[in-house]
Amino acid sequence: MEQSSTECNICWLDSTDSTNDELRRRLDQSGNLTIIASGKQSAGRGQGDHTWHSAPGQNLTFSILLRHRLLKASDALAVTSIMALGIRDYLRTKGIEPWIKWPNDIWVGEKKICGILVENCIFAGKIDFSIVGVGLDLNQTDWPSELPNPVSLKDLTGQDYDTHEELRKLSEALARRSEQTSTDEGVAEIIDEFNSVVIFR
Repeated sequence: MEQSSTECNICWLDSTDSTNDELRRRLDQSGNLTIIASGKQSAGRGQGDHTWHSAPGQNLTFSILLRHRLLKASDALAVTSIMALGIRDYLRTKGIEPWIKWPNDIWVGEKKICGILVENCIFAGKIDFSIVGVGLDLNQTDWPSELPNPVSLKDLTGQDYDTHEELRKLSEALARRSEQTSTDEGVAEIIDEFNSVVIFR
C-alpha cells in the first residue's frame, strides 16, 4: 500500500552517530515524511559547528525527510516554516505557548526547548529534498552546567512522556504543515504565517 502523503513512516534506532547522517545513508529507499529517530546520538549536530546535547532515551532526537513537489530554491524559508510551526502546533496541544526565535529555534519564555537543523538539496533551481534534524527536550530535567538556558516539556508540566507516542503526535503535526506546501498558495501562506510570528532577537 502506498504511504499517505500526510502520514510519516517512523523508524526508531537504539543509537546512531547522527540521525541526519543516517537518513542520508538511507535516502534512496526513503520516501517523503520518513523519520529516523534515535534514543542516543554520538555525533548529533546543531547549527554551524555546535553539537546537540541530549540525555539518552529522554528526549526526541530525530530527522525527517521532506521530498518537495513545488518548492523553488527561493522558497527555502518554507522548509523552516513547516518545521517550526508544526512543533509550535504540537507544543500548544500540551498547554505550552512557545515562540519561534529566528532562524529556527523554539523557546518557551527565556529558555530553549527545541532546535532545528535544515539541510536542503537544491537541483535545477528547486529544492529536491530536505533532511531536517530536530532535538526536542521532552523528559530531561538534569542539565549540564555549560548549557545556559535549556528547558523540557517535563520541566514545564511535571509530567513524564512516552517518546514513541509523543513523536507520533508530533509527526502528525509536521505532516499537516508539510501538506500545506502542496500548492503555490499554501507555500505563500505558510511563509507568511511564519514571518508573522518569528521573533528576531
